[in-house]
Order: sequence, then structure tokens, then C-alpha cells
Amino acid sequence: EMQEVVPQKTLGKPIVYQVFTRLFGNKNTTNKPWGTRDENGVGKFNDFSDAALKGIKELGVTHIWYTGVPHHALIGDYREYGITHDDADVVKGRAGSPYAIKDYYSVNPDLAVNPSDRLAEFKDLIARTHANGMKVIIDIVPNHVARNYHSIAKPDTIEDFGVSDDTTVEYSRDNNFYYVVGEGFKVPDSGVQQPDLGQDGLFLESPAKWTGNGTRKAQPDKHDWYETVKVNYGVRPDGSYDFPTLPEGYENFDSAVHAAFWKDKDVPDSWQKFRHITQYWLDMGVDGFRYDMAEMVPVEFWSYLNSSIKVRNPEALLLGEIYQPNIYRDYIKLGKMDYLYDKVGLYDTLKGVMRGSQGTGAIATVQSHVQDIEKHMLHFLENHDEQRIASPEFAGSAEKAKPAMVVSALISSSPTMVYFGQEVGEAGSGDAGFGKSSRTTIFDYAGVPAHQRWMNGGKFDGGKLSDHEKELRDFYVRLLNFSTQSKAVTGKYAELHSVNIDRGHGYNNRLFSFARWSGEDRIIVISNFDSEKSYKLELTVPRDVIHAWQLKQGKYILKDQLYEEQESVLAIKQGQGSLSISVDPLQSFVFRLAT
Repeated sequence: EMQEVVPQKTLGKPIVYQVFTRLFGNKNTTNKPWGTRDENGVGKFNDFSDAALKGIKELGVTHIWYTGVPHHALIGDYREYGITHDDADVVKGRAGSPYAIKDYYSVNPDLAVNPSDRLAEFKDLIARTHANGMKVIIDIVPNHVARNYHSIAKPDTIEDFGVSDDTTVEYSRDNNFYYVVGEGFKVPDSGVQQPDLGQDGLFLESPAKWTGNGTRKAQPDKHDWYETVKVNYGVRPDGSYDFPTLPEGYENFDSAVHAAFWKDKDVPDSWQKFRHITQYWLDMGVDGFRYDMAEMVPVEFWSYLNSSIKVRNPEALLLGEIYQPNIYRDYIKLGKMDYLYDKVGLYDTLKGVMRGSQGTGAIATVQSHVQDIEKHMLHFLENHDEQRIASPEFAGSAEKAKPAMVVSALISSSPTMVYFGQEVGEAGSGDAGFGKSSRTTIFDYAGVPAHQRWMNGGKFDGGKLSDHEKELRDFYVRLLNFSTQSKAVTGKYAELHSVNIDRGHGYNNRLFSFARWSGEDRIIVISNFDSEKSYKLELTVPRDVIHAWQLKQGKYILKDQLYEEQESVLAIKQGQGSLSISVDPLQSFVFRLAT
């Protein structure tokens, strides 16, 4: 019988661990480009044993985002389980894109030991995750579905996407798709896939549907999301809205008020279908969703969907992938998203700083742009879309993540997301077939080498890691656990960079510093992004911070929270503070005021 573990109450913030489910438990090291499932192996739900989950929990993780769980199109014969074949002409890679979902009411059969029990195996994983004190997030992809969408697991009361569409018109409000009237779909002139996947250049779809990224041609380009079709949310082809809009002032109201607004409204059919899908997964015990390309779907739909989720489970974690800063506030306040990707601000800036193409001053600037919504901006340095830090195409070394990770994890009160393998310096160097090096493939069957060394044949004890990799993981464990247990990082923020860059005293644009505090919990963070030079400096802590901290003239002991070896002294004269410190290459200190 499994022990029910009570989650550690965190003072700080959530830590989301993103894991590419298909790759996580795969022990096979063949990694043949375009390799089959039998050649290269595939990870299963069952590989997330209690030992594996304990290993993830060590990182301070509160939520695991199991990426690629809903049943998506793939090249593989599952007909004996009643699953229709997927046409290789509209599948990317051999293992398939997790963002071309074929059945919203089921899970990827590749992930099950016994494909006919695939949902039961996933339910067991949910239970195991909960028993290990963590919550479960899965993907919902609202903007598009696989070209060959066909649910065999849906309840009888639900109709499949597109079944009742009027295909004689380009658009109708309650159609689930848009149509290229009078033309059949043509496979792109691609030549990107391997010849042995069974492509014949034909995929029957008449009339053709609009493609997932919005292409309205019967024959999409090979760079389009040709494996998917766009879902219609009641946005007319000219961009105007065919649904009720929220009254003035609704950005100030909570989910209950939003849910009440939509109760008696007539909304497009696709809205209702996605509401049913999300409620289905909540019924199964899923604790939240990561919404793919949420910006491609109108904010009113999010108000409708997310308020219905929040009324039912106020704790549900709702994370939107959005890359347009001018709509962040709408998607948070009107759309009721808990968190949005801080990619074009913080991530892109930290990437530039790590690569040496940008000074650290830019960090202060981008943080100031979102200070009013900082608690909603999810921070990350890796995910499935981005290059691995250790890849030559990014920073060429996992060590260079350290100062960036400290800043990313502690500068705001928002959650931190870590991508599996990041904590052991995975470089994503393999050419997997459809997936190219620098990013860990999401399209192919593959093993993840550094992660496999941590996995150690299923012991999940890091037994095969190098000393260097062990030390890196230890750094992530220390930093992330500090961030979930620190009250200061949920409180006030003041950047110390601007005041110090003007003064000299050994401070420069390869260093970044800031203060965080909440009540008696007060910290000063300083990070050195230089991989070659140490700096001796005197850091100024300006009057307004000292005043907020209510410190009198005199000396105060500061203790480093990461490695607990270093102490410093904060000296206060005439209401201003200063501390002398020497920082090694890529080193960070998190100094806490001893109380």
C-alpha cells in the first residue's frame, strides 16, 4: 500500500518540473537517427517509479508537467487496440508531435506497457505523483488538432470535432474547423521525412481545412504546421468576433464573476468541446494545464474556460504559452491565466547575458516592464522549444546556467520551471532524425544521455553521473529548495544594479544584484555572469532599502544560503549600506540577514 505523503508546505513559490514523458524512462542508448520504437526504445508511465518521483521531488518540485500525454498522431501500428492508422504524410517525425492531438480523451499508447490499459496506467501515475507530494499538469492544445483527429475514447454524449460541420462554407460559428471550399488538401512539397515512413504524397481531406498556424491554403508549405488543423473559436475570417465579449471592468473581477457571466451565454461549439475536455481531465485527478500557443485563441474563450476550471478547483495551475507582451495583462486579468511564459523578456535577456552579447543592466530593465504582474510571469531557462544551455548553439556549458538560474529563480515571486536533464547539464547534442541537435527531440524515439546517467538503469540515484554533473545537480537542489522555502522571494524587490553600476567600486555589467524581503526575511543576491574573471567589490545597498528593512547604524552579519560557508558584513552609515565581497567566475551569493 502506498504511503500518503503530505506535501511540504512551501513558503516560497511553485517549482514546475517539465518532463518529456516519452523520453524520461527510456534506458536504450542506441540513438539511431530516425530509429524505430524497437530500435531506440521508449519511456513509459511506469518508469516514473516512486524512486524516480522521489528524485524529482528532491529538486523542490511542486508540480510535474508531463509533456506529450494526450494521444497524438504517430507512426506505429496500434490497430489491434481499435486505433486507426496515422498517415505518415501528416505526421512529423516517427514518434509524432505532441502538439498534433488525435484523441483528447485518451493518452499516447506508446507510453503504456499494455496499450489497452493506457488510461489506467496514466491514472496510476497521477496517484503515484500525488502520493509523492507533487501535482500533475498536462498539455491542452486549444488552437489546433491533428489532421486526422478521431477520438475513440470520448463519451457517447460528445460529438467528435468537425462531425457536424457545414463544409460548404469557409466559416460558420459552430463549425469546429475552417474550410478551403472546393479544394482538396495537398501534402506539402516537403522531403523532410525519411523515405521508409510510408509516405505516398497523399492525404485525403476534402475540402481542405485551414492549417494550425493559420495558413488558409489547400497546400500548406513544409514550414507550416501542416500536421494540424486550426480550431474555430467563432473568429470570422476577417478577424471579427462572433461571440459575446466581456463588459467593461471585468479585469477587476474574480473567476466566480466570470463564470457567472458565461452561464447563460450562447457560445461557439468549440468552446464547449474544450470545456468538456478540461473537466474530463480534472475528474481524473489532473491538477492543472499548460496551454499551447494560448495567444492564438481569443481571450474571451480563456475567461470562459479558466473561470469554469477555477470555480471547480481554485488550486488548479493554469499556464499559458504567450509571446506578446502587449497582451500579457489581458490574458492574466481577463483570461484568468495564473502564469505566462516570461520568454521574450527575461529568458531572451538572460540568454543574451549568458552568451556575452548583452550586459546585465538589461535584466533590470525587462524586470521593471512586468513588475506590476511579476507574480504571473513563469521563469525558465530551458523547455522543449528552446536550446539546451550546454549545447554549443547556446552557451556551450551547463555551468553558465548557474548565475542565470539564481537570478531567474529569485528575482520574482513567480514559479520557476526546470526541464528534465537541465539539472545534470544535458547538451541535446544528438541528431535524432526530424529533431535536430541543440534541442532535445520531441518528434523522435531517443534517449537523453546525461539524464540516463542520473537514471542509472532505473535506480534514479545519479550513480553514473560524473562528479561535475553531480555537483551541478546539487546546485539546482540547493537553489530550488531555497526558493520554495524562502518568504523573502515572495515579497518586495529592489534591483541594486543601477546604483552600483554608477559607483564603480569593482562593480560592472557582468554582475547583477538585487534585494528581496518579506517581514524579517531579508536577502541580497549577487551573481557573476563572467566565466573567467573574479571580482572584488564593494556593493552599495541604497537608503530606501535600508529604510524598508528598518536597520539602524551599525554592522549586520549576512550568511550565504546556497552553500552556507560564506559570511559577509552589511555596514550601515548615514542610512546607507555597503558590503565587501569577492565573487568567483559564475558564482552567486544569496546573503540572508541574520536575525
